[in-house]
Amino acid sequence: MLRPVTVAACILGCSGLVLTTEEVALFADGQPWGFILFGRNIGSPDQVRALTTALREAVGREDAPVLVDQEGGRVQRLGPPHWRRYPPGRAYGALSRLDPEAAVEMAGLGGRLLAQDLAAVGITVNCAPVLDVASPEGHDAIGDRAISDNAADVTRLARALAEGLLAGGVLPVIKHMPGQGRAQSDSHHEVPEVKADRAELAACDQAPFRALADLPMAMTGHVIFADIDPARPATISPTVINDVIRTAMGFDGLLITDDLSMAALEGDPNERARAAREAGCDVALYGPGDMAGGKSVLAGAGALTGPSARRARAALARRVAPPMPFDPADARARFDAAFGGRWAA
Repeated sequence: MLRPVTVAACILGCSGLVLTTEEVALFADGQPWGFILFGRNIGSPDQVRALTTALREAVGREDAPVLVDQEGGRVQRLGPPHWRRYPPGRAYGALSRLDPEAAVEMAGLGGRLLAQDLAAVGITVNCAPVLDVASPEGHDAIGDRAISDNAADVTRLARALAEGLLAGGVLPVIKHMPGQGRAQSDSHHEVPEVKADRAELAACDQAPFRALADLPMAMTGHVIFADIDPARPATISPTVINDVIRTAMGFDGLLITDDLSMAALEGDPNERARAAREAGCDVALYGPGDMAGGKSVLAGAGALTGPSARRARAALARRVAPPMPFDPADARARFDAAFGGRWAA
């Protein structure tokens, strides 16, 4: 039974395979909008299902979103032996060079198979697909996570992946707005800077995001765009968020920060959450799962109200439940055949 509560504009992680007593109390009192799982939270299917149930019970909201990064390739939190491996984004782009129509079909099947895995254990949001356009100058932090160096191919294949997720009852999160493919360093460790001019960024890097601006959720990148705002990473830049993401790119969905624990941002978790919200992000995401950081982000993020609350409701309303009819055995067979069985294990 849903109950009216004041929800905080943040997504928090937890520390392990089960919730501690302290975490249950923090979540019940702080009411984060949602949660995110990492490898430390993943054991068996039964364990993950019990954890997602416990998270929702802690906040008393059956629709509280539970997120994960399940792109495929090196960013895949649920993996063997309980879950199959999936290809990185680049594999779809490589297939597209050989057979464009087959690549679109396989991207859709990949999204649908991912959704089946996630929905079965109570995960309702996948932080995928990656819409960053690959660049020879870019750092390997994106690398083969990028579908292609061609913006049109990224757009076509990411759309198919996202629609596959949606059909399976899992909401996609397009990332990393407004485009991180040119970033020359890893935002986990330092703040990257992109020096390309606005016109070049708009023509290439931002094109997939404009084309997919109708999707329900997006994630920012902690990247400085020198020709747009030379002082602040996108996540905390009102100029990037309002002028580029909301206006030029036309995105009116729920805008979530990339993980606020990354070294690209300055200040404590409270200051980072506050700066992101003041800049225009709807929801602050903090993944480490430590109690002190979680409390700090809850305080800095504030309540989910106004346009941000509207966007959150609209995003959750896009979730298909139950998922659309699907033959997983046939889908897996076709998917594995298209990739030569490389990702079948």
